[in-house]
Amino acid sequence: MAAGAGRHTFRVTLTPVDADKILSDNFAPWVLALGLTVQETGERHAVLRLPWSDALARDGGGLSGQALMAAADTATVIAISAARGAYGPMTTVQQSTSFQRPVIAADVLIDVRITKLGKRMAFADITMTPDGAGEPAAKASTVYALLG
Repeated sequence: MAAGAGRHTFRVTLTPVDADKILSDNFAPWVLALGLTVQETGERHAVLRLPWSDALARDGGGLSGQALMAAADTATVIAISAARGAYGPMTTVQQSTSFQRPVIAADVLIDVRITKLGKRMAFADITMTPDGAGEPAAKASTVYALLG
């Protein structure tokens, strides 16, 4: 929501506490079971943490791609909500994910950057990096339809 005084405008963004409440109030129990927490929110971005869990590991000990994709999709909702100043109904239209290296025994930081926010559509780029690593494990892009 833009607020203004004369020529100066500013955007009110969600705090990480507000964003964590969006998670708890609007997502299915299986998504909440991922344990995602909001680390940072900004005008056009959000960073969430996906904690390591043996329950999310696949055969061979790496974090499952399905868990990373669900985390990216969920984090996009938080980033769009931060960019809009509040949560509103939206749905995934498209998601494309490229896996670059395995994640083993590490939390993953899910960094979402909104590249375009329109009235009816939003576009985002997501980088998923194991905590403490210099290189991402996966990258994704999402397109969302904004319904309200």
